[in-house]
Amino acid sequence: MTTMTGAKEWVRMERLSKVYPNGTVAVKEVDLTIHEGEFLCFVGPSGCGKSTIFKMITGLSNPSSGTLQVMGATASEARKRSDTAFVFQDHTLLPWNSVIDNVTLPLALRGVSRKERQQEAERVLEMVGLKDHMRSMPRELSGGMKMRASIARALVARPKLLLMDEPFGALDEITRQTLQIELLELWRQDPEMTVLFVTHNVFEAVFLSTRIAVMTPRPGKVSDLIDVPVPFPRDESFRTTPEFGQIVRSVSQSLKH
Repeated sequence: MTTMTGAKEWVRMERLSKVYPNGTVAVKEVDLTIHEGEFLCFVGPSGCGKSTIFKMITGLSNPSSGTLQVMGATASEARKRSDTAFVFQDHTLLPWNSVIDNVTLPLALRGVSRKERQQEAERVLEMVGLKDHMRSMPRELSGGMKMRASIARALVARPKLLLMDEPFGALDEITRQTLQIELLELWRQDPEMTVLFVTHNVFEAVFLSTRIAVMTPRPGKVSDLIDVPVPFPRDESFRTTPEFGQIVRSVSQSLKH
């Protein structure tokens, strides 16, 4: 899946910029094309505009200048079609709802029948290993289980574009690495799904991605695009290979410039 030859353009940014009302230039003239089926990670220092780019892609924030196309439409049009889904660092589960009620919420808001909601929720909960906990409340789950539930909620509507903003940042390293492997498997099960993933962790970016977009300090620009030409599936052994170490060094060096 690292070869994008002939793949559809899923996100296209041309001279994309965002200036906030207080004059802060968060993103400046970003040019980037992302293709269907990619797993692209954004890495960069805090405040470099990674999350701002995500907000523009999801239609939650409008660009100040430049152009942005998401699956051949504007970001807001793509959002209305429910083609995009978002996973945050905070699981954002409703504490008064069970796991399955949290997961079915996007479908309920779209008017999907109760029977279909149940079927789709059970499908994704089985995918993330939570089918036996569908009646549990969020307070009864570990941090890793809460994040799995959040991912299931994002996947339930079968999005074409999944945006993940540091989803594993608050988790311990063992849980984090486990979820990285599980996420890659979920992505591989749907060859049409594209994943955009924000992280500060270079090791995480190299393990997960087909390409890495390195961003500069504010105002944020994409300073480098680094391929990760390692085939999938990937497991723990990849982390100990010379290729892994070499790509980590390349990304780290790019971040310093």
